[in-house]
Amino acid sequence: MNSTPEDRLVSWEEIQDIELVVLRRMKEFAMGSHKSVFQGAGFDLVGLREWEPGDRVAAIDWSQSSLNNFSPILTREFEQESTASVVIVADSSLSTRCGAGGMPIAKVIARTVATLSLAAAFFQDLVGLVTMNGTERRLVVPLRTGRNHAVHCAEIYQDCLSDDQTSRTLQQGTSLSGLLRKRSLIPVVTDCLTSDPKTVVRECAALSGLHDVFMVMIDCAFAFRLPRVSAGWVEAYDIESGASRVFSSEEVEEFERTVESWQDESVEFCRECGLDVVRVKPGEEHQALAAFLNSRRAQKR
Repeated sequence: MNSTPEDRLVSWEEIQDIELVVLRRMKEFAMGSHKSVFQGAGFDLVGLREWEPGDRVAAIDWSQSSLNNFSPILTREFEQESTASVVIVADSSLSTRCGAGGMPIAKVIARTVATLSLAAAFFQDLVGLVTMNGTERRLVVPLRTGRNHAVHCAEIYQDCLSDDQTSRTLQQGTSLSGLLRKRSLIPVVTDCLTSDPKTVVRECAALSGLHDVFMVMIDCAFAFRLPRVSAGWVEAYDIESGASRVFSSEEVEEFERTVESWQDESVEFCRECGLDVVRVKPGEEHQALAAFLNSRRAQKR
């Protein structure tokens, strides 16, 4: 069941605000020098599929849809020859549901997905979405281009957290390499709050020989900025491992600094593996990523 508008991590108004900031920042960087990334003959028809929100009305195959009494509506799927594609890998593990003050980590990830996909749309790049949960890797949005598709990526990420993700899976695997069809820019958006973040980092580093991979580390210390508790003991439940543990009140007060230290170590390990890292704090997604993406594109020219 889909969530109500009030339950959405990122509202339509927020997406519009993100888009305005991204457009302003990218136009400042591009300065009119950007040229289309599309080359070749244009579009190739690869088949038919069910219509999805964000699809162009012009792509609907009305004749084929009428054979099914328009249930479902079918749309023609085209593949575009392009020199660039962006595959966003977004963490959907249980830790992303944690937060404080009404701000779950998943909200920051959703805003980051919106920022990355809208930036790709500005540069006319194809963009797709893969979710990452434990050892599961799911392709949930295929590579396409356009503003509506960019917004669709942000919406599908949110739906994957609340719905049965299996129904939205286009392709599934235990590694990212099996889901990537072409050379891509791959931002991996994660909080690294797993028992073994080095395994994820090594998997991403292994892709860097063919793909342009970088880590977007969500600075999630805010989610562990807990109110002071009276002297005593607090029982905590680890949502990732399912284990419980009793902490002293002094240890609870150190949660925020412990998470910061854990993420600092993860960032250092990323750099040891040759991966660039950009850390993103709540409310600063578009500023940090717009500048970082522009500098990264400039390096690859």
